[in-house]
Amino acid sequence: MDDYRAIADQIAADVAAGRLRPGDRLPPQRWFARERGIASSTAARVYGELVRRGLAVGEVGRGTFVRAATGPVDPALAEPAAAARVDLELNFPVLPEQAGLLAKSLASLVRPDVLEATLRPVGAAGTPRARQAAAALLARGGWAPDPADLLFAGNGRQAIAAAIAALVPPGERLGVERLTYPVVKGIAARLGVTLVPLAMDEAGVIPDALAEGPPLRAIYVQPTLHNPLGLTMPDERRAALAAAIRQQGMYAIEDSIYGFLRQDLPPLAVLEPERVMVVDSLSKRVAPGLTLGFVVPPRRIATDVAAALRSGTWMATRFALDAATCWMNDGTVAVICEAKREDAAARQRIAADRLGAFHLRTDPHAYHCWWELPEPWRADTFVAAAARRGIAVTPAGSFTVSAGHVPNAVRLALASPPRDVLATALDTLAQLAGHAPEDSGLE
Repeated sequence: MDDYRAIADQIAADVAAGRLRPGDRLPPQRWFARERGIASSTAARVYGELVRRGLAVGEVGRGTFVRAATGPVDPALAEPAAAARVDLELNFPVLPEQAGLLAKSLASLVRPDVLEATLRPVGAAGTPRARQAAAALLARGGWAPDPADLLFAGNGRQAIAAAIAALVPPGERLGVERLTYPVVKGIAARLGVTLVPLAMDEAGVIPDALAEGPPLRAIYVQPTLHNPLGLTMPDERRAALAAAIRQQGMYAIEDSIYGFLRQDLPPLAVLEPERVMVVDSLSKRVAPGLTLGFVVPPRRIATDVAAALRSGTWMATRFALDAATCWMNDGTVAVICEAKREDAAARQRIAADRLGAFHLRTDPHAYHCWWELPEPWRADTFVAAAARRGIAVTPAGSFTVSAGHVPNAVRLALASPPRDVLATALDTLAQLAGHAPEDSGLE
């Protein structure tokens, strides 16, 4: 049988030598097989190997293209891009005035008598005072969790990890939206969990997708202000998805990290409290460096989730728990959240003004938007061209579960730069998108 890896090595050498350039389209697989005198199945394996190495990217309905940069794209969301002058890659909303607000509440924690208790360890259930404060904070759209059900993690990522670990044994399947939060891919890989992309439409996950293929142990979804698409499920879709969860007898992990920007909408858990686990955190409400994770599991699995938090060492520290409790109780978090709702709306208006001529998918309340790029641009080439102009954006490949099928789009995180800098950066991107890729300086 033909060694597909050797053929992939030849293509890699062509890329390294410049004979194949970023953005070049590879022939359709059946043509490639005919030209090389190999089986169609071998050609498919060659293309799959090129994608795995980060040398190529497949775009739905368009074909397979040489990547603008080698290496996997997932780590792009792990650390800030140090070389970029304007970060539209990571969504860390921190308002100028919030440091002063937070500092006032911390003064009481550094008294010796208070600090003595703060230095002690705390369990996954936190403290009664923290549970009461968190339950009030998480309430929205007529839904409020019972304080007795609250569990705490160090941050939102750890809350997600504990939820997956509690629900999905190693080797089993977790359904996720076909475009999903990139960190979930890394968590699943470390836990030995197989991710299954679920079909989506303009309203979100298609409920019938839950019944396709071998059974799923659980699903992970973002019904409100989905990352990266910015869409919010309408009421009819939420009801249909809750019914499908119930019918399949599975659990759902609902990531509500951006839910605070839509206080009018309840989580999916209001429709199916026995099967939906809500995870959330303070990272977007407050700041990534001053955060706390929340888990609201169905009562029948609360013990399993608490055990996962302990075994994974994902529990919150006592100081973080007590500091967050102060901020929640004295209204500091509420003030910051209201300011961020106004800030997100203002940034969306800037994006609509600067990029209104293009195909943007977003929500007027979101801190991000999804940009379906104009022809003949491709996502990887556009990301590289933007980087040359000092702007970091995220290609669609970072969010896809199936590496061979990548939309021709980028996500723009609007939260980090000052608004005037954001406006200038979006003007630059609009000008870039209005010209052909060969004029971008990548040639």
